[in-house]
Amino acid sequence: MKVLIIIPALNEEASISRVIEEIRAGVANQEIVVVNDGSTDGTAVEAEHSGATVLSHHFNLGYGATLQTGYKYALHKDYDVLVQIDADGQHDPSYILRLIEPVCENRADVVIGSRFLGEGNYEMPFARRCGSIIFSKITTILTGQKVTDPTSGFRAISRKAFAFCARDIYPSDFPDADVLIMLKKAGFRVIEVPVKMRPSAGNKTMHSGLRTVYYVFKMFLSIFVTVFREIL
Repeated sequence: MKVLIIIPALNEEASISRVIEEIRAGVANQEIVVVNDGSTDGTAVEAEHSGATVLSHHFNLGYGATLQTGYKYALHKDYDVLVQIDADGQHDPSYILRLIEPVCENRADVVIGSRFLGEGNYEMPFARRCGSIIFSKITTILTGQKVTDPTSGFRAISRKAFAFCARDIYPSDFPDADVLIMLKKAGFRVIEVPVKMRPSAGNKTMHSGLRTVYYVFKMFLSIFVTVFREIL
């Protein structure tokens, strides 16, 4: 199977080269695509120097839109499996093979790397951990299966599933619990596997300050809409 690795990136000049090198050390000979979401630093240059394919937005479109650019590229290039991994070094590329195995064996359509299963001893700030627990419980109730880490961006996705996510129905900003609920509602098989995660460089997060309030509001609204919307 053809496997593509995509890295959504926004101002990750300091870490992007190391992340690419770690991926190559674990899964050689796979194409790596960095989707540069309007970075104002040297993210794109560093990624190109490290041998990755770089797709750049001229301005910031949001995390979900950045992932969609990767999904559409994978469709255009006829990839069978896609792995998404963050650019800040939080995700350990040594777990990529563990993620893609259930997809390659046709046991799952989406595999989430959970920092809270098995080997997980990941520590979150209190407020973020509370939010993660709340959305975990909501996702578990609405999907009918236990989901421990709905906000994890470390995932492997089958062609059928990323083709579905390339549609306009996919959120452009925060694709987390709402997307998992949407995928399960559409009949896709979603599972979790345990992974270890590291603190992101500089303890960066896309959910900080007022964005935290917006994220919580937007996620509740998106989940509500997803529950009552016709998906297929």
